[in-house]
Amino acid sequence: MITVMNSCFYRGEVMHHRMRPHKHRFIYKVASWLIDLDEMDRLNSMTLFSHNRFNLFSFHDRDHGDGSGTPLKEQIRNILHQHGINTGNGLIMLLCYPRIFGYVFNPLSVFYCYDEQNNLQAILYEVSNTFGQRHSYLIPISDQASSSIVRQNCRKVFYVSPFMPMETDYQFRMQPPGEKIAVCIRQSGEEGPVLDATFTGSRHEISNTSLLKNFLRYPLMTFKVIAGIHWEALRLWRKGMRLQPRPDAPAYSVSLVSDKGVTVR
Repeated sequence: MITVMNSCFYRGEVMHHRMRPHKHRFIYKVASWLIDLDEMDRLNSMTLFSHNRFNLFSFHDRDHGDGSGTPLKEQIRNILHQHGINTGNGLIMLLCYPRIFGYVFNPLSVFYCYDEQNNLQAILYEVSNTFGQRHSYLIPISDQASSSIVRQNCRKVFYVSPFMPMETDYQFRMQPPGEKIAVCIRQSGEEGPVLDATFTGSRHEISNTSLLKNFLRYPLMTFKVIAGIHWEALRLWRKGMRLQPRPDAPAYSVSLVSDKGVTVR
């Protein structure tokens, strides 16, 4: 009997809406994958997908975490353990883009970390910038998150957009994986909200047939992601936005965030 995989992909839209100092908005259609890190062998058995080697679609462990060849699930388990979060052998689900023809850039990858009773215990937000740097915000799930929507927040410590100041906060509003998924992030400064960024999508099963259809529907999507980032940056620059100074990246790769939103090592 063939069981349905937890892994799937979500077809949907990415939306960015900047409020200040110049209004700017865009929407792109994308397909983001949710990968159960325990199912990598099953995914690897598909004709159009490979793990750590080239294919139409592929996933490489070094595209996430510390960039090494260490199995990604082992890395995330170690991060959780080091920061006092016990999930046992619970599921770790990663929302990200796969490589297409060997290329990917993930501005944000989200790890949903469950305990052995399938309760969501923590979310790891892995942020990458176009300067080859990566930083993660690890936020445990508090009691208030017992509803279908998880609300979290933290102080920004990692440089991302060259047009966005560092002195801002993130407010996350997350609908965990199900038939629908939503990742909603508001970035605010002293004068109020600056940017809303969202991804919303509907679940579709992964198979060789659906992978081919997905490629035909979103051809060369990962190349379009990086092209879109630079195109929107050019539009912002033409509107009068000026570059923000880029500080050194934090000396530590993961920020653990307390219930009060205070970032600690």
